Formats: sequence, C-alpha cells, structure tokens
Amino acid sequence: MTSAYDGIQAANKLFSQTWQRGDASGVAALYTEACQFLPNNSEILNGRPAVQALIQGWMDGGIKSIELITAEVDDFDHTAVEVGRFILTDADGETVDDGKFIVIWRREGEVWQLHRDIVNSSLPA
Repeated sequence: MTSAYDGIQAANKLFSQTWQRGDASGVAALYTEACQFLPNNSEILNGRPAVQALIQGWMDGGIKSIELITAEVDDFDHTAVEVGRFILTDADGETVDDGKFIVIWRREGEVWQLHRDIVNSSLPA
C-alpha cells in the first residue's frame, strides 16, 4: 500500500497537471463527492460542482498553473492532514497569488482525494 505522503504527492502532481490543461472538471474530480472548499473571502463551498465552478472562474480569470508544496503530512490510516504552500501563476509565469493551505484527505481504496481544503493568501490585503 502506498504511504499517505506518496499518495498525496501523486494526487498533487495530477492536480497541477490537470489545472495546467485548463480542466476544472478534472480538478474537481480529485475531491470527494462530499468535499468542502474554504477559499479566501468566501463562504464554504460544498460539493464538486461548487468547487468546479470556482476553479473554472479562477482559470477564466487568468490563473494558468498551480504549484503545491507540501510541508508536512500526518497519516491517520484512511485520513491524512497535509499542510503546505501554493503558488498560482498566469500565462506569463508571473505569480498571481502565494499562500498556504491545509487539506484533509480521504483514501478511497488506493486513491487519496481532497475532502476539506482550506486556503489563505499570504499576500497583503
């Protein structure tokens, strides 16, 4: 069985690749059906369709790639908690946002899916 850390790294790589292709539906599919996403300056988003709509809006707004940098992963069997940083860039490779995140992951079989995703910008308000 793949460790939580390795499974999450693989999922994060797929997340970034799928984002770079501009596939908001594919990114949302990496979340559990009952996911919750807690972005800056917004209410809690519930479920994949809401996550897909937000991500599509970000993509349409010019965010072309996301880099996910894991700082730590705590493994609790079928659940794991990841703390890390994200960097969002535009088509020119310029940083649009830089921040931090906490993700609660759920393992479904051998696949790790984002279940609760909390993000905060590190840029000044």
